[in-house]
Amino acid sequence: MKITAQEEYGLRMLIRIASCKEEDGLSIPQLSEAEGLSTHYVAKIARVLRMARFIRSTPGNKGGYILARLPEEIVIKEVLDILGGVLFDTSFCGAHKGNMRFCTNSVDCSARSLWQILQLTIDKLLVQITLKDLIGREEESSQKFNMLVRQNPVL
Repeated sequence: MKITAQEEYGLRMLIRIASCKEEDGLSIPQLSEAEGLSTHYVAKIARVLRMARFIRSTPGNKGGYILARLPEEIVIKEVLDILGGVLFDTSFCGAHKGNMRFCTNSVDCSARSLWQILQLTIDKLLVQITLKDLIGREEESSQKFNMLVRQNPVL
């Protein structure tokens, strides 16, 4: 499994915005400096997050981005789906058919069942985590995630 740069930076930007105490939020230059990214790239990710209604812009000279919803209402699975999509979707097999017209394993594929169960397991975990769970120290988040894993035997 690979996490895309857009997923990583988009999630980090959301955490930073959620943690911001400024009522006007954080501007693109502030986010750019804080994350070590170009302003162009931050603007691109901010647009994706804004279009998905995770953040909204504040007007004025000191305007920036603030959360459009409460942190406990922002589910991490939804964020990652918007930023990068799913690990395994139904078009996956068609994209990996080699030189054939159809995948040689399209009827009976144990690899496909592995990818499906991985996706289901990841989704089951990610729907239980909100942005609120990620605000704060890593140790606190880690404890929350360990508790989720213990409560869900499949994880």
